[in-house]
Amino acid sequence: MATPPNSSSFSSMKTYVQSLSQTPTRLSQRAFSTTTTFDETSRVRSLSGSDMRKTLRWFDLICFGIGGMVGAGVFVTTGQATREHAGPAIVLSYAIAGVCALLSAFCYTEFAVNMPVAGGAFSYLRVTFGEFAAFLTGSNLMLEYVLSNAAVARSLTNYLAPAIGVTPSKLVITINGLPKDFNQIDLIAVGVVLIITILICYSIRESSLVNIILTTLHILFIIFIIVIGFSRGDIKNFTQPRNPNENPSGFFPFGAFGVFKGASIVYMSYIGYDAVSTLAEEVRDPVKDIPFGVSGSVIIVTVLYCLMAASMSMLLPYDMINVKNPFMAAFDGRSDGWVSNVIGVGATFGILTSLLVAMLGQSRYLCAIGRSSVVPSWFAKVHPKTSTPVNASAFLGILTAILALFANLEVLLELISIGTLFVFYMVANAVIYRRYVVIGITNPRPTLSFLCLFSIASIIFTLIWNFAPMGKPKGIFLGFSIVIVVATLEIFRRVVKEARKPEFWGVPYMPWIPCLSIFLNVFLMGSISGPGFIRFGAFSALVVIVYVFYSVHLSYDAERNEPLR
Repeated sequence: MATPPNSSSFSSMKTYVQSLSQTPTRLSQRAFSTTTTFDETSRVRSLSGSDMRKTLRWFDLICFGIGGMVGAGVFVTTGQATREHAGPAIVLSYAIAGVCALLSAFCYTEFAVNMPVAGGAFSYLRVTFGEFAAFLTGSNLMLEYVLSNAAVARSLTNYLAPAIGVTPSKLVITINGLPKDFNQIDLIAVGVVLIITILICYSIRESSLVNIILTTLHILFIIFIIVIGFSRGDIKNFTQPRNPNENPSGFFPFGAFGVFKGASIVYMSYIGYDAVSTLAEEVRDPVKDIPFGVSGSVIIVTVLYCLMAASMSMLLPYDMINVKNPFMAAFDGRSDGWVSNVIGVGATFGILTSLLVAMLGQSRYLCAIGRSSVVPSWFAKVHPKTSTPVNASAFLGILTAILALFANLEVLLELISIGTLFVFYMVANAVIYRRYVVIGITNPRPTLSFLCLFSIASIIFTLIWNFAPMGKPKGIFLGFSIVIVVATLEIFRRVVKEARKPEFWGVPYMPWIPCLSIFLNVFLMGSISGPGFIRFGAFSALVVIVYVFYSVHLSYDAERNEPLR
């Protein structure tokens, strides 16, 4: 028996059981249902009630981008990537990750300019591939943000403590009765997360002002780090470890594989720019401001990261780098202690701006997901006085604070990187599909076939790179794979014509740039360890279960009450 119109699938257990029996039908109707750009910018946005206030300009977005990226990943992941994987070639790891981020930034920019809404990648995939792809991606985004924000908040203590002259253990409470990695209670991390939550609930204008101030101060500290590192460092540290008998020497001590492994780890440092795209709904002139804000911030940050990594590598041999506090420990050995204290203050500013921007982004994502009715619409509400998504901001702020209170999330850093790479991979596919396919006018099969073949070829190249034994046959196979990748792309470009041109701003050199983004994201994912993929697969499986048993029915109810198409 079908569920009556204007009723909920969750009104009673009997109704829910009846709804479950209709799951195949509802999946066929909802999983691949898409909206239009016009719907997303008008009717769907109106589901939030009040509008978000348009107050941001290009310089706000650049500062949000810089603040969101610099300060979190560079201070949290550089040590591990340098000491264990890339060595002095960490500079190239950051450059590779930066190029990959810039290519993805172009894809984000095309969508954000032509569809300035708060949903970021979730909304882009919803209008392109449908509800299920958007939900899967949006769920990975939310996991990525919450886990990384909690991890960054806890890392604040490691830099704040030396800056005020105490050890980090003095700022946390150890409870012996709790399991290991869950027994360090960090009240400072909780307090910072809650204060930022209140700020982003209050106003986007005030949040931007605070971010500009903190980001300016942080950039001054970064310049200080770079200048001191180059002036006091030794260029021989680029090639000579402290213990050459125990650790490999050279600029590439772990080879090309180590460089790309390092790139996959430090990619967490670039999470911030996609948060900028979620602010598109609050930008005064999206056509002019968003391209400068998104792409400009990635370019600036990539240059800063490479210079910071080079200065750290000059100060200490890679086998002496401290995994947890790489920059502070590097300067400890080259000064009387005051330099590392200054770095502790600067890192604190950077971590605060990173948290501010990421928490702004995660609240906008959840607001847009709430508008789509795959989660309760309560999350979509925008407060009429503050013009901010207060419900989504408060919920995620409290959740992040709970995780930051006691959980050691270092083991999940690779899961965060996989989630980021997967989302960027999906957006690159979406921008190609949207350029070459217009539903009802063009045949989507050639484009879908190309995207599948290109992804398979990229995976094959990655598998050969990672698992084939060294030697001439490996080089031949890699070369053959590259030929297949390029040939597939060029055949598609010549045979299939673009079905639409962006009205305002578009990715140049279509489809080369988004295809290169797809290839690099797949390649970087191949550098991540097996356990990371297992955790990613387990979470994705959980997302599918939630969608099948909950979200598709919630969406179906909303469609019956107010059709989404």
